[in-house]
Amino acid sequence: MTFTDQLHTAAMPVWQQSFHHPFITEIADGTLPLDKFRFYLKQDRYYLEQFGDLHAAIARQISTPAIKQFLLDGAAGLHDGETQIRHTMFKELAITPAEIKTTPIAPTAYGYVTHMDFQLSHAFPAAAVAALLPCYWLYSEIGQNLKDVHSPVTVYQQFLDSYSAADFNDGTQQMIQIVEQLCAPLSDEQKAYVQKVFLQSSTYELHFWQMAYTKEQWPF
Repeated sequence: MTFTDQLHTAAMPVWQQSFHHPFITEIADGTLPLDKFRFYLKQDRYYLEQFGDLHAAIARQISTPAIKQFLLDGAAGLHDGETQIRHTMFKELAITPAEIKTTPIAPTAYGYVTHMDFQLSHAFPAAAVAALLPCYWLYSEIGQNLKDVHSPVTVYQQFLDSYSAADFNDGTQQMIQIVEQLCAPLSDEQKAYVQKVFLQSSTYELHFWQMAYTKEQWPF
């Protein structure tokens, strides 16, 4: 079993909760209220911007050319590619720039980004990359699990299609191999830390669905 296989096995209990979270199951069957998906998109916009910036920042700490380039390409793609898909959804759901600007960042979105940023600034590159990996890997598995599902809501089907696409799966597999490569020379103690970080990010992914489903707000 590879190290990333071990990560996958360790995360599966919390991933199973994501697979069966009502935010996901109701996207698939078309019953998710649109206001909850709109909330998700606005929070995810903030997340993806920070996620892309983290790719670029981590790349500056990486010396292996191929890994550095993948992360830089990922940063550009997140800003220019995946966000373009989101812009289409924003238009369909009438999410305006003014609405985006005035939407507060929800606690879970803020906490997730802060968690990933902490690994970059206080840990080491392998941990920082591992913190990013669940966003790739979990979404890819959700996309593959639901690739034969046809949501009756057009914007929900667009969402599902984007994560079952071959290019997204290819990027996920490359990210898995990067984590495997970066973690190979680590000590057992460092690998244990990477696994903790991976599980923390996996838990934040689950909480992100719940955040959107309840339209989470700060208590002040």
